[in-house]
Amino acid sequence: MRVFPAPASIQALTAAWKGPRLEDGRPRVSDAVLARTARITTEEAWAYLRQREYHWQFAGNWFNTNPERCFAGRAVTVRMTPIRPDLHALVEEEGTRTGRTGGQNSWPIDSLQPGDVLVVDMYGKILDGTYIGDNLASTLRARGAAGAVFDGGIRDFQGIRGMRDLTVLCRGVDPSAIRDATLVEVNGPIRIDRATVLPGDAVLGTPTGVIFIPAHLAEATVDYAEDVQSRDRFGKIRIAEGVYGAGEIDRVWEDHIERDYQDWLRTGAGAEPS
Repeated sequence: MRVFPAPASIQALTAAWKGPRLEDGRPRVSDAVLARTARITTEEAWAYLRQREYHWQFAGNWFNTNPERCFAGRAVTVRMTPIRPDLHALVEEEGTRTGRTGGQNSWPIDSLQPGDVLVVDMYGKILDGTYIGDNLASTLRARGAAGAVFDGGIRDFQGIRGMRDLTVLCRGVDPSAIRDATLVEVNGPIRIDRATVLPGDAVLGTPTGVIFIPAHLAEATVDYAEDVQSRDRFGKIRIAEGVYGAGEIDRVWEDHIERDYQDWLRTGAGAEPS
């Protein structure tokens, strides 16, 4: 078996992406787009994806180690399963053959690149399902990970919560160490709660939860969200000035309001505050 697929397999899986790719075959959403993504809200991204018929890209109800810090990065997907001895032995054999060291949960971490988000389907396991502790969290930071999402648990929370430049979303904390689980695939399709995730998705983590934006829709999603934010600023300003009422702004705008907004943009008044 092959836990880490060939780049060609990942390219085929993410064929909707037409831009540059990372060495492992994942879509390379640009750093600039990811930086912009980190400044939008879950709701803005969700609204655009729903318009494009992507209805199942959000997962919520997380334990968040750093809720004041939003993050965005490229997904590295990991699928774990409950242990089955014959399968586990095959994975260990591949690990030996390909020079992997340490526990199977560390293998994907060793492959991370700056700007990645580790997204792990740990099938909701918390007791004996703690994918990382503070040592592997330190490795995430050292490798430049933007964040991590574990549909399972973590341990050493007291150490991890002190890492203010790392945000981890998980299902809970437990002092137990990971056991009785097998790594079966890295950078394949996975399920996180109600969301389907592909490698290279733009992952947006906020206090609301996490939304997985298909790579080929990432820039358009940000464009849409930034337009919504601009219109929201305009509407609040005009309401405060007494020009319009809430009922006029909180709906599809009439033509005269849209003209006013376009004039506001042209004067530069609509520039986002620094």
